[in-house]
Amino acid sequence: MNILGSKKKNKRKGKIFRKILLIILLLILVSGGIFAYKVYQNGGGKKGFLATIVGHDQNTVKNLEKMYCLLLGQSQNLTDTIMIAEYDPEAQQASLLSIPRDTFIGKNKNMALSTDKINSVYQTGAEKLLKKVNEITGLNIKYYLKVDTVAFKEVIDAIGGVNFDVPIDMNYDDNKQGLHIHLKAGEQLLDGDKAEQVVRFRHNNDGTTYPYSYGGEDFGRMKTQRAFLTALAKQTLKIENISKINTFIDIAKKYIETNLDFSVLKDYIPYAVEFNIDNLQTQHLPGQSERASRNWCMDFHSR
Repeated sequence: MNILGSKKKNKRKGKIFRKILLIILLLILVSGGIFAYKVYQNGGGKKGFLATIVGHDQNTVKNLEKMYCLLLGQSQNLTDTIMIAEYDPEAQQASLLSIPRDTFIGKNKNMALSTDKINSVYQTGAEKLLKKVNEITGLNIKYYLKVDTVAFKEVIDAIGGVNFDVPIDMNYDDNKQGLHIHLKAGEQLLDGDKAEQVVRFRHNNDGTTYPYSYGGEDFGRMKTQRAFLTALAKQTLKIENISKINTFIDIAKKYIETNLDFSVLKDYIPYAVEFNIDNLQTQHLPGQSERASRNWCMDFHSR
C-alpha cells in the first residue's frame, strides 16, 4: 500500500509540475508575442527592438524634438574642431555644421584682437562657448560634447581603424606640439594616430595646402573633418561594434565632457541606429559677411 501510495503521489507531483511548466511556457509565448507585436508597431528591426526596450510606442518619435549638440575637439586647451550636430529622429535627417575657429566675435573688426576669435572663448569653458555659438547662429543648442584627442584615437583603435580617402599628401611637423603629420593621398585604413593627423592637418611644411577648389587651410580642414566623422560613424554603427559598447563607455568616462544626460540620449538611440549615414548633410558656416552667416544658420535651423 505504501508503494502504491508513493507512486500516486509522484504521479500527482509530475502532473502538477507539467502544468506549471506549461503555464510558464504559455506566459513566455504570450509575453514574447506581445513584445514582438510592439517591436512591429515600433517599426521592426533594430529600431523597433530598441524602441520597445526603452518603453516607446509608435507615437513617441512624433513628440521628440530635433536634437542639437555642439561638438568640440580639444587639443592643448584649444579647439581644432567646433561643429553643430543636428538630428531629427522623425524625418531621419541629420546635419553637421562646421564653425571656423577664427570666426570673428568682437565689435570692431578694425581693432580686432586674438581674443575676438571664437576659439578663444573655449578657454573660458564649454558652457560659455555654447552660449556664444547660440548668439552668432540664432539657434537654441542645449548640449555640448567635448572630446579630447586621446579619446578620439582610442575609439578609432577600438573599432579596428577607419577606411578613409585622404584628399592630398600631408607633410607637416610641429615640434612644440609634438605633432607630426606624414600621410600619402588615397584610400587607406587609418588607426587612431593617423586619424588625428588627418583631422588636424591645415598646411604642409612648405606652406602648400588644400587646393582652392577643395577649400584651402581651415575650410579644407573642416571639410576633411566632416568627411572623416561621416566615415567614422559608418564604421562605428556596424553590428560587430555593438559588443564594444562597454569599451566606448569607459573611454567616454575618462576623456569626454558633456552636459548631455543619458536619460535624454536614450530616447534618440533607437532611431539613430537606422539612420542612413549617406544622407548626412555637411556644411561650414560662411565667412563672407555677417548677413550671409546669419541667413545660412536660419536656413539650417528651419530645415
